[in-house]
Amino acid sequence: MDWCHYRFRSIWELPAPPSAVYGTLERAEDYPRWWPQVREVTPEDGRSGTARFRSFLPYDLVVDVSERRRDPDAGVLEIGMTGDLDGWMRWTVRPHGTAGARVFYEQVVDVRKPLLRYLAVPGRPVFRANHAWMMRSGRRGLAAALAGAAPAA
Repeated sequence: MDWCHYRFRSIWELPAPPSAVYGTLERAEDYPRWWPQVREVTPEDGRSGTARFRSFLPYDLVVDVSERRRDPDAGVLEIGMTGDLDGWMRWTVRPHGTAGARVFYEQVVDVRKPLLRYLAVPGRPVFRANHAWMMRSGRRGLAAALAGAAPAA
């Protein structure tokens, strides 16, 4: 087993139309407004940039990101990452129920940050818990951002 290799999956159900969810997710530079652990996103050219993350553990992860797929018709956004994490991340947005969306998050990465590699075996359960906490926070933040963006009834 490679202790520095991770595969994450999350499913978020949101009470917003898939097009609104997709539109929010494709604006990565706005993530820090609604996702507290995404500390900074710096776009470079509309298809690449740099992102910095920090959850409850006392370290930042910095990655260079590049768009691999942007397909609104299929509801798919995918990026490649290099830096403290090497790999990819994908959002897939689908209709759910009568007016909601189900969002599938997938991430496959290898940790490159030296401290995290050193702590790979004893830290793995904590790193996974840190990621799960970050994802729960992201779901709450996105739901709130979508609710704030919705027109008044």
